[in-house]
Amino acid sequence: MVCTAVWVGVVRSDPGWFVVSCRPINGSGVVGVLGRLRRSVMGHGVFRMRIWFLLAGLIHPLVVASTVWFSVAAAQAETAGDPVLGRQVADFSLRDFRGKLHTLADYQDRQVVVVYFMGTECPLAKIYGPRVQEIASEFAAADVKVLAVNANVQDSLAELESFARLHGLEYPILKDLNYKVADLFGASRTPQVFVLDRLRKIRYYGRIDAQFTFGSGVGLAQPQKQRQDLAIAIRQLLDGKPVSVPATVARGCLIGRAREPQPDSPVTYSRQISRLIQRRCLGCHRTGQIAPFAMTDYEEVAGWGEMIAEVVREQRMPPWHANPEHGKFANENRLSKAEKQLIYTWVENGCPRGDPADLPAPRKFQEGWFLPREPDVVVALPRVEKIKPAGVENYRYIEVDPGFQEDKWIALAECKPGNRAVVHHIIVYVRPPRKTTGDRRRRNTNRRGLVFLAGFAPGTRPLAPPQGWARKVEAGSRFVFQMHYTPIGTSQTDRSSIGLLFADKETITHRVVTSAAVNHRFEIPRREANHRVVARKTFRRDTYLFSLFPHMHMRGKSFRYVLLYPGQQKKWEVLLDVPRFDFNWQNAYELTEPKLIPKGSVLHCTAYFDNSAGNLANPDPEQTVRWGDQTWEEMMIGYMHTGIPIVPGELRDGSGKPAVPDAGE
Repeated sequence: MVCTAVWVGVVRSDPGWFVVSCRPINGSGVVGVLGRLRRSVMGHGVFRMRIWFLLAGLIHPLVVASTVWFSVAAAQAETAGDPVLGRQVADFSLRDFRGKLHTLADYQDRQVVVVYFMGTECPLAKIYGPRVQEIASEFAAADVKVLAVNANVQDSLAELESFARLHGLEYPILKDLNYKVADLFGASRTPQVFVLDRLRKIRYYGRIDAQFTFGSGVGLAQPQKQRQDLAIAIRQLLDGKPVSVPATVARGCLIGRAREPQPDSPVTYSRQISRLIQRRCLGCHRTGQIAPFAMTDYEEVAGWGEMIAEVVREQRMPPWHANPEHGKFANENRLSKAEKQLIYTWVENGCPRGDPADLPAPRKFQEGWFLPREPDVVVALPRVEKIKPAGVENYRYIEVDPGFQEDKWIALAECKPGNRAVVHHIIVYVRPPRKTTGDRRRRNTNRRGLVFLAGFAPGTRPLAPPQGWARKVEAGSRFVFQMHYTPIGTSQTDRSSIGLLFADKETITHRVVTSAAVNHRFEIPRREANHRVVARKTFRRDTYLFSLFPHMHMRGKSFRYVLLYPGQQKKWEVLLDVPRFDFNWQNAYELTEPKLIPKGSVLHCTAYFDNSAGNLANPDPEQTVRWGDQTWEEMMIGYMHTGIPIVPGELRDGSGKPAVPDAGE
């Protein structure tokens, strides 16, 4: 008998006998007997010494491995209550998107097999497809095989082939048409991995690494990969060690499974759900937009049914974060209770199609500018921007000279993404002309003093002030584009722009001013989960407010605007409350009607920051955080867009007051 990694010792002692056994480190039991000797024989001195050396020669090369067996036994004891870990996976067979048949038994010579459940449209699956390829390549020479399995009903074979080609994937991608393999493993999400040892027992399952996850919005990302769970599990198994963290939570998209529709369902896709989607979702969820998948046909939507219900129930979609108890907003994108219930009922009833004759006419979208006419001027980024396929894209600040030789009055401005698939948001600021050398140096070292001009977020329309309102941009001003890109798994490019409509001076009644309550002198302690930062702004004239725009970075937790009116009664009003701020969605909140803010009113803005490890988006909870431009730093700005009545002579070129900078100036 050959034992390469065993534990040796006395396992039974009878009167007059002892037994020495050999046990493999997987703890499967006694596999052989090395010796069974009478105690009376051992009593003879010479024979006793020979037996001692014989046993020592057998035991000495093996005794070091005993600690491994004890470690594995301890690990098995710790995971004994997990119904997945340690379960042996039966052989299965599936065809890849080319039609080739693969079985688990085909790879019986491999020490480790990774079964990777994936999709083609889930944002995390797009990111992790190439990352799993990197892991497959890294361990290819170490007897490790990666098998991808796609069980999504909404993913076709053609889509699998396109996904593999687009991302350069070399591992087999198998189609699980009836979810048999997904059920065999107990897989529920994509991406999710299961690691099998040589006996094809599950030794690890869960996420690939700890970098990306889902939060209240489209997703959360750490700057680095953090713990690389899959790679660590593979290395530990190859080294004959127990997996130190054998189970983690996979936070991807639910696997899209076909369910038996109830024929008598009061809610169908054709009658209600298609119309709801047209109203609430198609702004982003159509081909070429920022959303990861389109929602323009029944098969696609039904495949995502359970995932749609989950993100609605968790208030991750649609991306609207204002507390409904405060304020009325023209651009509100919130599902009503009745709309939510329609979705829940439809999914619970198996996502029935209904009668196609009940479908509404397709919704038509304006693919060019949303402005009422072609822009008078278009200012584009000076160069093509390159976006990496994965990881975290820091904010980019790109300065452009629009070439204004005289003061301009802008009635409407629209930011237009060059590549809607990757542009998460755009904010264009105006940098007023520099006055002195000292001023130039100061402005080069920080971005205070920039004046908001226009912004873009997926599914939103350009901010439209009331008729007769316009923003003044001084001659010699420059534009600063703040670009936020979202990697989608492949290298991309973008060249976004802003289109401007100039106002007729004869019609201007109010000057649009963007100001802010801002605090840039704060420190957020490390590990602090609920750090409070406040700022305020006093209105020194009667002002009309028409939009609010809170801004923080990845540690932002909540934001509230409270207006304290002048007078002895100390009357106050909550203008906007964002209890769950989401860095991924930079929303402006447009009031249904401009609100008069009396002279002497004070606006109080209160923000809370979460710098703890419990904040999944936190770049580093061990750092004290201060003001800074990049996402791993922080900002606390309560922007507000207002209108101020025009004063006589203000419309003459070169006269009147310049554009008002934000409160940080």
